[in-house]
This record gives sequence, structure tokens and C-alpha cells, in this order.
Amino acid sequence: MVKRTRRKIGNIHAIPLPNGNFAFGRTFRDASIGIYVHIGENIEDLPKIEDYQFVVGVYNDVLTSGDWPLVDYRPFKDEKEEWPPPSSIIDSISGEYSIYHKGEISKANKDDCQGLEIAAVWEAEDIIDRITGDDTWTNF
Repeated sequence: MVKRTRRKIGNIHAIPLPNGNFAFGRTFRDASIGIYVHIGENIEDLPKIEDYQFVVGVYNDVLTSGDWPLVDYRPFKDEKEEWPPPSSIIDSISGEYSIYHKGEISKANKDDCQGLEIAAVWEAEDIIDRITGDDTWTNF
């Protein structure tokens, strides 16, 4: 039986990959997870440095279902570091740009959004596809 976990900022989850290896993700504020660059051969092969491939929003059930086991807890140095980096929003109707950061949306232009992750909440399989390169998702 899979053990459900409570979402906690700083939790490290192991993400089982189709090839038998594990990616790892650290829980941020604002319903986000930072996916480490490091890929381990087993569940105990945790990342040693805080180096992320990407940080995205994630549905709560992805982290609480127990499918991605809780393997460590690494508190952030301070509250500022607990927040994910800014992300961009492009209104599909008006084409206007905004930046989402720390729960607030501010007006922006295309240049302001260059290189930012597009604001979205991801399912487990979409995150795994992005880690393994089996997706077509790109930053702005």
C-alpha cells in the first residue's frame, strides 16, 4: 500500500522514471516544485546540490498521493527562497503579457517575460515527460 504524505515546503520527493531511475523534486511555496538536474540510479541517490532543471506548479495530489515517495526534508534558508521564481502569463485572447510572482500578477511586456517559465499547473505524467525529454514543452 502506498503511504500518502502531507505537502510541506522543503520536502524532497523521488520521482520514478520509466527507465528505472529517479528524478527528485523539492516542494516550494505557491503549489510549486523544483525538479533537480540530478537523476539517481536508486531512491537513495539524492541530489547533493540545489540545482534545478525547472520549477513549475504541480497539482497537490501529485505530492500527497504517495506515488512520488517522500525521501528527505531540506528546509530553505529563509522565506524568500521558499518562493518559486517568477513566471509569465500570456492572455490567449488579448495577447497581453503579465508576470506571476508570489501570488500576484503584474503587467509586463514580451521582453520582461523572455526566458521565464509559462505559468501552469502540471500533472505528474507531464513533469515526467519533461524530465525525460518526451515532451514538446518549452519556455517562452
